Amino acid sequence: MRKAITMVVFMLLMLYLSYPVFASGTVLNIGYQPSTHQIAEMVAFEKGWWQDELLPFGITEVKEFQFPTGIPEMQAMVAGELDIAYVGTSPPISAISSGLDAKIVAAVNINGSNLVFRPGVAYDGPQSLEELTIGTFPPGSIQDIVMKKWLKENGVDLSKVDIKAMDPGPAMTALSAEKIDGVFLPHPSPAIIKLNGKGESVVASGEMWPNHACCSLVVSGKLIEDNPEMVKQIIRIHNNATKYINEHPDEAAEIYSKKIGQSIDQVKESLLTWDGKWICDPHVQIPSTLEYAAENFELKYIKKSLTEVDLFDTSFYDNMI
Repeated sequence: MRKAITMVVFMLLMLYLSYPVFASGTVLNIGYQPSTHQIAEMVAFEKGWWQDELLPFGITEVKEFQFPTGIPEMQAMVAGELDIAYVGTSPPISAISSGLDAKIVAAVNINGSNLVFRPGVAYDGPQSLEELTIGTFPPGSIQDIVMKKWLKENGVDLSKVDIKAMDPGPAMTALSAEKIDGVFLPHPSPAIIKLNGKGESVVASGEMWPNHACCSLVVSGKLIEDNPEMVKQIIRIHNNATKYINEHPDEAAEIYSKKIGQSIDQVKESLLTWDGKWICDPHVQIPSTLEYAAENFELKYIKKSLTEVDLFDTSFYDNMI
């Protein structure tokens, strides 16, 4: 009988060890997207900063998970599969509105997307998008909200623009095949399209909405509650990585190129031509993030608008400066 009990305990232990242990244990799971907006995460990973500097907190493994857009990334966080996420600021709004326990703790970047028209399609202001088909990220994404807000503010009837929800790869393919007239995508996609001769940028997102929040660092409520000191260290690492890429853009481009498998010429063109800026201070993003929340509510993506308290926890950042 004792042998049987020992065997059962052993099997249960092996079963437990076969499952991933999240940040409350020994593994930290990070979500990110293949965008030059989020190079800070990649620099921190490739230089070993996540691994080395979180080891004192018991983290023995850092796992990265790549997502095409923020919507599936937030779905993974809702499912408990991510501890932290580099993600556009708008998708967490829908997720938090639906019950996700998480907060924005730091900024990642502002601006950084472009509206691109294929050759032969004329651009003459926002009204010229009427009767055109534009590919962009899914409803509730940064690009979706920025473009729709811009169109409405310029008197364009959204029903007259055929906006197709597309990941960046399919959107660029559709543009090249002339199945759509334009795309509104984050970098480096606009630079890749230009270098391939498949289109030209006609307006940058910072022209549509100056200094709008783009990507943010989101941390699960469980991690905030269970290990606040590690959250502080995560933000320190992010701050240092952001400072590093601003001071060493060529090396940052090399890291991105190798990690994502994109041509270094395309990456450097992206960094030369985007209107984005890598930042850390979450306070910079609060005003436009609250506008995102209001737009999400107006577009009926969420049932109620959210407040700063609902979306942000700036205390970790504030206590480090």
